[in-house]
Amino acid sequence: MSTATKPKHIGRNISRIRELRGMKQEALAEAIGLSQQTVSSIETSETVDFEKLVQIAKALGVTIEAIENFTEESVFNFFNNFYDNSANNGYLNNTNNNCTFNPLDKVVELYERLVQVEKEKNEFLEKMLKEK
Repeated sequence: MSTATKPKHIGRNISRIRELRGMKQEALAEAIGLSQQTVSSIETSETVDFEKLVQIAKALGVTIEAIENFTEESVFNFFNNFYDNSANNGYLNNTNNNCTFNPLDKVVELYERLVQVEKEKNEFLEKMLKEK
């Protein structure tokens, strides 16, 4: 019985991370200054030159370690934990929905502008009636 571990296929990991990020080979190739065919070749290689790996990691927005240690299982664990945490909270913690203004102030401002426009319209109509 052999205890040798299967070597990591860096190219396949790059491909899977790229796909998970919703990025096409062409986009990755452009980001690192290579052709799409070269990216395809890299993704079929078990090993990748360190300098290229640094560029690819930066373009994918991940660390080199994330590429080297990528597993499908870790992705499923991440998403399962994310789902579990968001389900426990009852909502997603999204801090990007904070208003930088008071919505009530905007409603009052809009109402005041509408009132002003109505006053101007009434003055205009009264003026038109007086001229007849």
